Amino acid sequence: MFRFFENLVDPYAPYPQTDAPPQKLFAFLWDYARPFKQLFVASALLSVVVAAVELGLIFAMGWVVDILTGAPDQVWEQHGTTLLLLAAFVLLLRPAIQLFDILVLNNAIMPNFGTLIRWRAHRHVLRQSVGWFENDFAGRIANRIMQTPPAAGEAVFQTFDAIAYAFAYVIGALILLGEADARLMLPLLMWLALYVALMRWTVRRVGPASEAASDARSEVTGRVVDAYTNIHSVKMFAHHDRELTYAKDAIEHTRQTFNVEMRLYTIMDASLVLLNGLLIVGVVGWAIALWMAGEATAGTVAAAAALTLRLNAMTGWVMWALTTFFRQLGVVAEGMQTIAQPITLLDAPGASDLALGKGEIRLTELTHHYGRDSGGLEKINLTIRPGEKVGLIGRSGAGKSTLVKLLLRFYDADSGRIEIDGQDIARVTQDSLRRNIGMVQQDSSLLHRSVRDNILYGRPDATEAQMIAAAKQAQAHDFILDLTDPQGRAGYDAQVGERGVKLSGGQRQRVTLARVILKDAPILLLDEATSALDSEVEAAIQDTLYGMMEGKTVIAIAHRLSTIARMDRILVLDGGQIAEEGTHEALLEKDGLYAQFWARQSGGFLAPDIKPDQDPEAAE
Repeated sequence: MFRFFENLVDPYAPYPQTDAPPQKLFAFLWDYARPFKQLFVASALLSVVVAAVELGLIFAMGWVVDILTGAPDQVWEQHGTTLLLLAAFVLLLRPAIQLFDILVLNNAIMPNFGTLIRWRAHRHVLRQSVGWFENDFAGRIANRIMQTPPAAGEAVFQTFDAIAYAFAYVIGALILLGEADARLMLPLLMWLALYVALMRWTVRRVGPASEAASDARSEVTGRVVDAYTNIHSVKMFAHHDRELTYAKDAIEHTRQTFNVEMRLYTIMDASLVLLNGLLIVGVVGWAIALWMAGEATAGTVAAAAALTLRLNAMTGWVMWALTTFFRQLGVVAEGMQTIAQPITLLDAPGASDLALGKGEIRLTELTHHYGRDSGGLEKINLTIRPGEKVGLIGRSGAGKSTLVKLLLRFYDADSGRIEIDGQDIARVTQDSLRRNIGMVQQDSSLLHRSVRDNILYGRPDATEAQMIAAAKQAQAHDFILDLTDPQGRAGYDAQVGERGVKLSGGQRQRVTLARVILKDAPILLLDEATSALDSEVEAAIQDTLYGMMEGKTVIAIAHRLSTIARMDRILVLDGGQIAEEGTHEALLEKDGLYAQFWARQSGGFLAPDIKPDQDPEAAE
């Protein structure tokens, strides 16, 4: 039975993806809710039926009070069958109706609705560009992905479990009181008007207050995760107290926003107590007055009393449910700031896969400034021949990493174009472009998975033998065999920790190299590929790197000039433009910037007295 209801909606079913999700709250929710519309209708109808059953029971009890005024033997003789039917209804049919209502809401809607939102939201966010992720906290993005689905699910739950039920209950109460005596409707209507006014006052303030509190909580998560992710820097610079202060500011802001939210609930609760007192006195008092005047039966008084006491108990729950509904909508609205952002870096309409031939790369008037007036690249014209190995050097901020990011299409160029084998990379699919490019970055962070998973990330369909061969080629196999983790996993099964923190910098770099070796892409980008290696390991792996380059078109960024001296050609970037180009020997003879860098370098690095430009590429 449970499985039937749990499988009524498949949260992973195919759906039409959109690059620009709806920006209005209810349109955003409805976009996710489409697969559930039939279940929503069923849940709403069941809520009405359950409310009607409860109201019917209250007035059935009033009828029972009235018939008990007769002699006991006459009561059973005249009403025994009805009483038995009423008992059967209470014991059998009423539980069945409520069980069906609970199964639809708790088992068919709630688990699947949150899962569907989380799955689709994560899928949408993963399509965002690298630049989009660089502009936010990873912790805050993850927090919004995690907190939005349960908030949306809670809003749906309150809609059908409380709001629809309460609406049907109040309407039914008015009808039944009117049938007993129309005058009993007056105090209920007066109370209802005041209750709606209080509800309106509360919900208009709860939504914004909840969104502010949710945003504050996300800020706390972002700051805390930032500290945990960079714990080595925190400890190394002894900034424990500084990080506590940084987090405390956000935590205190969260407390203040939560205080504002809780004040609203205190005012609401106090007002409800007063209103409910008026409800009880108004309806029950009037019913007693009618009974004393001989215009109402004892059963009417009993039913009116039971109804008002039930409403009295229910009003707090309904108000809380309604404010919870709007509070959760506030959380959803805050989550939309991440989840509903449109995808800006898109494949061109009708984009085809990159058809790689020889591997020629041509840059024409390539310009990119990160939305600023300076920095980045300025009108670069360059042709890299198929199979050519090009070294790229320059001061920090000269534009080296910008060129690589544009080649991978992590950003779109401001102007100009990049062509690979005559195909504009802006007109081919991003996935096919990146499948044909192998990249070893200076920041050799790894996935928090096993060594095997990290290496196979380069080519998931590779065999075990191919994976081990790549590790051996990267001088990684021996140290991998010695790895263990706290769970007792060893060798290639050992977990490397978040961003590969359980490995040394050199070990991480060699696993990264193994991954790229396994990928075996025809175009190879090396961004300080040996920066984390000690001299002995670097010397051992130099031949591996040059072996990797055979038959590939290569662009290698380096501050350690000895690593690129054997390249076919070396480009010197300065101020976002190509200042010099040629072989190592030709550039030394030219006695320009490259010769200065070579003469000033210490231990194979660019000298520290060369000042970097102020540019977004501060860490190239």
